[in-house]
Amino acid sequence: MIRCDAIDAVLFDLDGTLVDTDDQAVERLATCLRVVRWLFPDQDPTPWARWAMMQAETPGNALLTLVDALGLDAPLAAAGDTLRAWGRLKHPSSFRPIARVPAMLEQLSGRYKLGLVTSRGRRHIAAFQSSHPEMAGHLQCFIGRQDTRRIKPHPAPLRLAATKLGVPIRRCLTIGDTPVDVRAARRAGAWSAAVLCGFGQRAELVRAGAHLVLHSTGDLAAILIRC
Repeated sequence: MIRCDAIDAVLFDLDGTLVDTDDQAVERLATCLRVVRWLFPDQDPTPWARWAMMQAETPGNALLTLVDALGLDAPLAAAGDTLRAWGRLKHPSSFRPIARVPAMLEQLSGRYKLGLVTSRGRRHIAAFQSSHPEMAGHLQCFIGRQDTRRIKPHPAPLRLAATKLGVPIRRCLTIGDTPVDVRAARRAGAWSAAVLCGFGQRAELVRAGAHLVLHSTGDLAAILIRC
């Protein structure tokens, strides 16, 4: 259980935590599969697309952990930039907030220092800021993958965010939707709250060491304010 009196700052992941890009990914996959929709019950590929994306999350997390262990974070990020330049990986055109997240950020702003720590690059962060200034305005620091040599699950991005906020990392609460987020928090020495509004599943988030698992990021304000 999280001790609220031991928390001065909250560090949020982006995808599946503040915005529902996970759902957007499901929608894109389902759209691609509609050409063979007759293969799916009720001719609707969406449930299968969500299942497939969730099944891919665990090996994807394992790959990120291996990349981190080998110290290949920077080369992998550079490869991603090259693919985007070739047009094979697309940047999302918009960000949809997770339900009740804008209100949650407003409630916590002023009570806690708030920051964003994501493995996405500066272009994505800028897109989020321009799409939702009402959310971004409550965040006091933005850490992306170009800001540290290593990305999550390495603890460096979280430690940098804590330094920028002027808060000891042990007094930071991190919020994310995957085991990668949880492992980064535990390795950094921070508190970890995991959310189920992304692709992470409760059992794997608990195994990774989350101190608390919430149904949605929007539930966070009630937890922190109540205690």
